[in-house]
Amino acid sequence: MNYQDKMNEIRTMKDIPQKEMAKILKISPYTYSHYETQDHIIPLKHLNNFCNYFKVSIDYTLNLTQIKNYEIINKEIDLLKSGKRLKELRQSKKLTQEEMAEQLNIARTMLTEYENGHFPISTHILYTICEKYNLSADYLLGKTDTPKYLIK
Repeated sequence: MNYQDKMNEIRTMKDIPQKEMAKILKISPYTYSHYETQDHIIPLKHLNNFCNYFKVSIDYTLNLTQIKNYEIINKEIDLLKSGKRLKELRQSKKLTQEEMAEQLNIARTMLTEYENGHFPISTHILYTICEKYNLSADYLLGKTDTPKYLIK
């Protein structure tokens, strides 16, 4: 993943110091600085809040596309829709849960939990899915209905 430059670019374009961004996200400045330097992977909740604050797509922030905005229909991540879309993706690729889990390097039970909408997809796994299958993170998470696939 390579979101550190985008997060820094987005934040500094609006002239917001890291300390203020940390307050906005309700986290410590130390934690935020580690997200922006990518010493720690930013949790999906904080990534979503960051993107909502700046009105940019998760795809753009994760450096998956150069398109900054989509028509956002949901500001929040829809776990059930996300799970359904992940399952539809897996089935469209004619993969079993075991096969997809192996491709993503996760346990099959974790993939099941994601597909059932019990847990948000981790940021790292989200990035891997989007990169591997050319799928929009914003689409997968139920934030938008278009585009479904990444536009580079």
